[in-house]
Formats: sequence, structure tokens, C-alpha cells
Amino acid sequence: MASLLSCAISPSHASFLFSTSLFPHPPSLRSRSTRVCLTSDSRLQIHCFSSKNSSPFHRKPLENRLIDVPSLSNFSLLNHGIKKLERAIAAILVLVQILSPLPLADWEPWFGSPARAVLYSPDTKVPRTGELALRKAIPANSSMKAMQDSLEDISYLLRIPQRKPYGTMEGDAKKALKIAVDEKESILNNIPTDLREKGSVLYASLVDGKGRLKTLIDSIKDNDADKVSVSLASSLDTIAELELLQAPGLSFLLPQQYLKYPRLTGRGTVEFTIEKGDGSSFSPDSGGEQKKLATIQVHFQVVLDGYSAPLTAGNFAKLVIDGAYDGVKLNCTDQAILSDYKVDNNGYKVPLEIKPAGQFEPLYKTTLSVQDGELPVLPLSVYGAVAMAHSEVSEEYSSPFQIFFYLYDKRSAGLGGLSFEEGQFSVFGYTTVGREILPQIKTGDVIRSAKLLNGQDRLVLPDEK
Repeated sequence: MASLLSCAISPSHASFLFSTSLFPHPPSLRSRSTRVCLTSDSRLQIHCFSSKNSSPFHRKPLENRLIDVPSLSNFSLLNHGIKKLERAIAAILVLVQILSPLPLADWEPWFGSPARAVLYSPDTKVPRTGELALRKAIPANSSMKAMQDSLEDISYLLRIPQRKPYGTMEGDAKKALKIAVDEKESILNNIPTDLREKGSVLYASLVDGKGRLKTLIDSIKDNDADKVSVSLASSLDTIAELELLQAPGLSFLLPQQYLKYPRLTGRGTVEFTIEKGDGSSFSPDSGGEQKKLATIQVHFQVVLDGYSAPLTAGNFAKLVIDGAYDGVKLNCTDQAILSDYKVDNNGYKVPLEIKPAGQFEPLYKTTLSVQDGELPVLPLSVYGAVAMAHSEVSEEYSSPFQIFFYLYDKRSAGLGGLSFEEGQFSVFGYTTVGREILPQIKTGDVIRSAKLLNGQDRLVLPDEK
């Protein structure tokens, strides 16, 4: 064990004296002192003394060595730099741990794939836009999902603000193109016969069309992030259209006791027309004129397809067709826009319906434990998510009528970026057109009309008898 006995530093000379105990060696070698001197000509001089003399500075040297080293000023600068680096690394680790609460011991080494280590956190597993959530929820065949996953990876990599990993992006794009070419027969054979011609046209546009996969690869090679974003969006939209052709109805059987409810087995689009309750106008679009009426188109693409919440979507679609929401007033909070509760013309008392990610069918009358890693296919933590409120009688059921538009704000969310209400409500759609109108809606504004633009042919009504 070593201990510092004394030190002396001058502009031309520095010396340090250490005492070293060498247990369990023989007594004669148990203790010796070492003096380290830095001479004026930048040489390190080491003196080793025995412990026989009483004064450490008058002991007879056992060994002298001279070592050339950098000057004392260089040592000081180096030490200062190392301390600053240590503080910076510590601050970064603390910040990362706060923003993405993961056990640091389980992280991959940062020399493996730094971009993916940051981007592939629990936060990024949850879709952050309605369009992305709707795409990911379509139950298509494995080839289509593999292509989609490769392209979604590019959208994550595009978030990197400075030096984007274009090499990785190019690899993902080429992988998607290879799957499309190699699995052509599988992709087209999964489309019903009456829709296969349309599918062939979409497939050709995806592989060879302008602004699709080949254009995407060229844009990546040019390191043009704007063009990459445009081509990527076009490719993903085409893939989603092909997936919808492959999934014309429910991919699972509903429990027998729930066949008494309306259900939606395809995609639908509902258009809301909102009117200001106080007679004022909505803010105009860029370069447009002020208008008293504003239109919000809410595309219930997933749930109206029945993939995640067929009962909730079916009940809502029937209410829209019946005109139940026409003239209903809206109430606003910081987090949501709610429709008034309406006593007459109520819908069905539908059980809470949430489909967990990775599961084949929805769960009923139960919420998800987000803390334990359960996440829904249709997350609430998206601005403009549409869901049913809870029943006043039991939280195992949704309200038969009352809906709300969720105004997600990450500043009010948990550390993982998820809403504190995530996994607690039956989400059945997202506002994809007219999101800019939502923050302008105030308490007292009125739903002038709600129309089912498409999807009525996919609405299955129960036998009232």
C-alpha cells in the first residue's frame, strides 16, 4: 500500500515522496520509500530508499532511474483535459438515463451502432403520427411487413439532426427493393382475385414508378434529405395500399357473445364539420380567407378496418350514419376535446377494446400495463387520436356515445414520452386531415354534421330480432 509523505514543486523541479508497504514480504523488504523527481530538463528521476534511516530524505538510495517525460506544464494540461472529458461523459450519461430510462449495463457498446442505440428506445417503438400507427396496424403478409419495417427504419434515421447515416439508409432501401422483386408472386397472390389487377398496378409503381423505391435509393445516394423524405412517404403510402388489398376483412373471429354489436370489417373515413358556437371564424389556412365553417376529416383507417377495435369502430360508424352527432356541442380541456353526453339516440354499450402490440386479436374489458411493457397497436399518445370515453357505470365498458379527440403534448407526458392514460381507452382512429383545426376548437363549438364518406359497405349490423 502506498502513501504520500511529502511533495515539493518549483518552476524547475518537482519531487514527490511515497512510502510503500509490501506485505506479506519478509520484514527486511516490508517498507521502502520512493522519491519521484521531475528535473528541469524534463526527465523523471526515481530514487528508492530502504527504511533503515530515520529520515526519509537522508536514506541511501537503493536504485536510481532517469526517464524522459513531457514537461510539467504538459502534464497539467493533460490532467485538466481528462477531468473535463470525464465530467462531460458523466453529464451525457445522466442526460441519456433521464430521457430514456434504461439500465445502462444492458446497453450495446456505442462503437457498435450509435444511431440505432439512441433511436431504438422504447420511445421510438410507439408510432408518433396517426399515419404511421395506421400503417403498422394493417395485417398484411410477412413480405409486405418486412419491406415496411425497412422503410420505417429510414424514417427513424432521418430524425438524426446532423450527419445522417446515408449508408445505412441505402442498405435499408435496397433491402426493401430486393424483397419486392424476390417476393413478387407471394405479394400478388395474397390479394383477392377481383382486386389483383389493381394490386399489379400498385406493385409496378412501387418497384419502377417515379418517386418510389428506385427514386428513394437515388435520393439517398445524393445525400438529399428532402428528396429522401418525399420518396419515402410515397413508397410507404403505396405499400399501405397494397397491404389493404391483402386484408379485405377481419383476420380473427370475434367471441360469440360480441356478435350482438355492430362491427366494422374495413376501412372508413368520417368527415366532421365544426361550427363556432359564438359566431366567430376559424383562422384561415395559409393564404386563404377566413371562414365560419371548418372541416376536419378523421380517417379511422385501422379501427374502421376492424383490425384493432372492430366493435368500438362499428358502434361509432352506426351512430354517424344515424346522425347522432349532428348538432352536438363540444367541451374542451387542456388535453382533449369531448363531445357532450347525449341521452337520446345512444349507441351500444361496447366493452373496453384494446389490441396489444404483437397480439393477434383485441383484449376486452381490460386495460394494458404500460409499466410492464404492454403497448397498444393504436396508441393514445398521438396528437389527434380519437377514442371513446369510459362508461359512467364501469370502466370495463366504453361510453355508448361520448368520443374525444386527444391533444397529446409530450411536455405533459411521462419520461418515456407516453401519455399517463396510455392503454386505458379504446382508441379507434386518428385525425389525419385538419389537425390544424383542433387547437382552435373551444368549449361551446358545435359538430354541425358528421358523415361516413366511405366504409358503409363494410359495416356489419347485428340482427335486431
